[in-house]
Amino acid sequence: MSLIDTLSQALTTVQDPELHRSITDLGMVEDLSEENGVVTVKVLLTISGCPMQDRLRNDITTALTNIEGVKNVNLTFGVMTQDQRDHVKKVVRGGREKTIPFAQPESLTRVIGIASGKGGVGKSSVTANLAIAFAKKGLQVGILDADVYGHSIPRLMGLMGQRPTAIDQLFIPLESFGVKVVSMEMFKPERSDPVAYRGPLLHRVLEQLLSDAYWGDLDVLLIDLPPGTGDLAISLGQLIPNSEIVVVTTPQIAAAEVAERAGRIAHQIHQRVIGVIENMSEFTCPTCGEKIALFGTGGGEETSRRLSALVGIDVPLLGKIAFNPALRTGGDDGVPLVEAAPETDPAKTIFEIAEKLVKRSKSLVGVRLGISPESN
Repeated sequence: MSLIDTLSQALTTVQDPELHRSITDLGMVEDLSEENGVVTVKVLLTISGCPMQDRLRNDITTALTNIEGVKNVNLTFGVMTQDQRDHVKKVVRGGREKTIPFAQPESLTRVIGIASGKGGVGKSSVTANLAIAFAKKGLQVGILDADVYGHSIPRLMGLMGQRPTAIDQLFIPLESFGVKVVSMEMFKPERSDPVAYRGPLLHRVLEQLLSDAYWGDLDVLLIDLPPGTGDLAISLGQLIPNSEIVVVTTPQIAAAEVAERAGRIAHQIHQRVIGVIENMSEFTCPTCGEKIALFGTGGGEETSRRLSALVGIDVPLLGKIAFNPALRTGGDDGVPLVEAAPETDPAKTIFEIAEKLVKRSKSLVGVRLGISPESN
């Protein structure tokens, strides 16, 4: 093998840091030459001012200088033409036109909508912490912040003010704590701008956030739904029919009546309700050791009972997350509790809930069986 062939082979091992595909497959290497040990290479960026330019420079230079006979690397960058960007989009979408990957029959991504009957129950905080718990178990995880009116996931995940890299209509989700994140907030001109959208437009926004993002291969996608039983809850069931629903409630019995409605709408549009999470549950007083139930007791059990009766199968209470001010401060600081204080009781409960959700039901639908046909 000639030196130039060895150099070409080395470049196939370098991946675009955001798209996680080989730069050669993406057509980013425009020119490669070598003379007397001096390698000249020109790489095309998908967009001008690509934020990963320094990372690419380091990875390419390292890959080439490790080859025997290479004395120096001259690396320059250019910018792709529209046709070249179209090729990139075709590669990352697997040759398909724009589509929602999770709605395809062959998709093995579990899509779990996190729902609540009303606001203020800590649904977004539960979503963020669950996502990081999944990631810590080695799963590829994404969050879609579909709470278009009260989007708080960027703050919870420490992504305030950051915007995704866009390649025309394709954009790369931001990443934090090993979780890919997309939120409507990332696309607003100003964070304080209200989202005054009505039903049909909301459906289109959700569809775009799902289809225009390059999510890569995810094991789990959590969707933080708006509270209540409005348009977006219905749209999720229409856009991703195989999505599942987890209902978040507080310990108040009165809250169970409201939480049941979120599960009821999911059941009506044929989504599977897979569990209930009780947030802000009783906790142990750090001084006297007594149990304190600030928000009452029994709401999680009552929601589980009502939803089980509604759908005709067991809808388990997955766990009770004890009230802890650290859950709030972690959200304000952009470092969720399972990352900031994994040793606390609420964090341990979240990890236990994640473990329960990771375990599949008895159905084998969508499960890789780990077998392959053998020929005689």
